Amino acid sequence: MADTRPVGIFDSGVGGLSVLRALRARLPHEHFIYVADQAHVPYGSRSLAEVRRFAEGITRFLLTRETKAVVVACNTASAAALHALREAFPATPFVGMEPAVKPAAETTRTGVVGVLATPATFQGALYASVVERFARGTRLLEHTCDGLVQCIESGDLHGEAPRRILENALRPMLTAGMDTVVLGCTHYPFVIPLIQDIVGPEVRVIDPAPAIARQTERVLAARAALNAADAEGRVTCYTTGNPQEAAAVMGRLLGEPVAVRALAWKGSALQEPSR
Repeated sequence: MADTRPVGIFDSGVGGLSVLRALRARLPHEHFIYVADQAHVPYGSRSLAEVRRFAEGITRFLLTRETKAVVVACNTASAAALHALREAFPATPFVGMEPAVKPAAETTRTGVVGVLATPATFQGALYASVVERFARGTRLLEHTCDGLVQCIESGDLHGEAPRRILENALRPMLTAGMDTVVLGCTHYPFVIPLIQDIVGPEVRVIDPAPAIARQTERVLAARAALNAADAEGRVTCYTTGNPQEAAAVMGRLLGEPVAVRALAWKGSALQEPSR
């Protein structure tokens, strides 16, 4: 029997749309509810406790919409809150992000891998665990790319500002012999063309979104929670920021018109403003 309930997805902003894009390609029959917490973007510079509180509030809202699974499409929120979310909501399956250090370490030829992520992701236990388990013998060069999330949030994917940020991050890594770049923030896949232009075709750039889509499919299938193959999936988007501005940027990133609904924080809870 088809499970028509939606899958919930959230991020601090529009970055999680890179994951939504992969999910829709992999699971075109599923319905999705996407929440962009743009009132608090970026998460990467906030404390883990603060991000955990936001993640729990968003999850509670998604569960009021009868979501059958939640994809934490944010590396920072995954690092800060994934374990806590699974404990707080044991009946709900969660799929989270982790920097793709394992495939990078397995395939690097030079033994030098660049990792682009936020400060909170680098500070989290999840990243430390991945490095400990999979990156022994690999030299990891880390950079936080300060300001890049804000560029992408504003829709600036090709301008001087994102290029300058990425040049400063990547040029020293190239000099050190890097041959693989791990994107440890869901915003960053939207600037892959710019990254590839800087590092050249010989450097592999790893986008984790397709792997997250495959894992989500496995989780749903294991619970017999996939929607019918003849269903037409739909997407509902929310933001805690400005819906009109969000719709313009989201539409540009997804390549199609997007309607965005407003949400507002009331203490630690999310609500739709009364009409």
